[in-house]
Amino acid sequence: MISQIQTRIIKSLSHDPWVNLAIEEHLLERITEDEVLLYLWQNNNTVVIGRNQNAWKECRHLDLEREGGKLARRLSGGGAVFHDLGNLNFTFLMNKKHYDLSKQLTVILQAVKKFGIKAEFSGRNDLVIEEKKFSGNAYFFNKDSALHHGTILINSDLTKLSRYLQVSREKIISKGIDSVQSRVINLTEVCKSVTLAAVIKGMEESFMDVYGGDAQEIAVARNDFNIEPLVQKYSSWEWRFGNTPKFDISISRRFGWGEVELGFCLKNGHIDSVQVFSDAMEEGLIRDIGKGLEGCSFQKDRMIERLIKVDRRSENQVIIIKDVVLWLSETEL
Repeated sequence: MISQIQTRIIKSLSHDPWVNLAIEEHLLERITEDEVLLYLWQNNNTVVIGRNQNAWKECRHLDLEREGGKLARRLSGGGAVFHDLGNLNFTFLMNKKHYDLSKQLTVILQAVKKFGIKAEFSGRNDLVIEEKKFSGNAYFFNKDSALHHGTILINSDLTKLSRYLQVSREKIISKGIDSVQSRVINLTEVCKSVTLAAVIKGMEESFMDVYGGDAQEIAVARNDFNIEPLVQKYSSWEWRFGNTPKFDISISRRFGWGEVELGFCLKNGHIDSVQVFSDAMEEGLIRDIGKGLEGCSFQKDRMIERLIKVDRRSENQVIIIKDVVLWLSETEL
């Protein structure tokens, strides 16, 4: 007998990124086997960076903080994004067996279609309207559960987005654009009648159409869950910035799947520690690359041997390891 999927829609009453990310992780840890959740949330004046990104390089965090904003780091991989109250964040949470990217994307595309807007999925993680991004998406998997989250630009302040996001020149050139702002678009630029409330309603209706169930709606606040340890984690210096020592050697390269930087601290000819910064979507694999190289002698053939042994679970992960191995083989160290 096939179990009936249970659906819920959770809305956060907070605009604090550290609280909202804590709620998200709390929900992920407690998702039941036959449940699919849609979590809707907003952050005010926030930059959220990917799990493996270098905070100092990805955004102008001092300007952001001086102007009352907050820097946050999420569980998933991918690149940095700007959030304000003209942007809506969504998270789909479910057991891995119910993870279906095309189904999840259908919820968003169908919601946008209600306004007469034609959008499509493009590249590795973007939803676009005429090649301009209005939604960035990222993904995270633990042992049993999965989440897919992202942004929907409705009427966001794109000048602040450009001001705070410090995108590498190489990344901009690779996309054939002049600036961050030139490659994103608000829904209100396409349809002036779009409002936040209308997009929320559209997402709720579309979610219920696609997944069915009773889709009970629940508004939540910080005090509704026992999440203070998680709030402390997301607000901590260690989680947001981490320990970035002065590297003895640092090399970087941009690939089709993302940018990667390897920072090596060496001791007696061996890799004492290594940090891997990347906006790649495969956040777990990126961390495995770092673990795989630790303790290795700083010789290309030995490092390549270690990388070849890193566990790969998908075709995309095979490509990433292959690219990094080829890059190291061609790099003078």
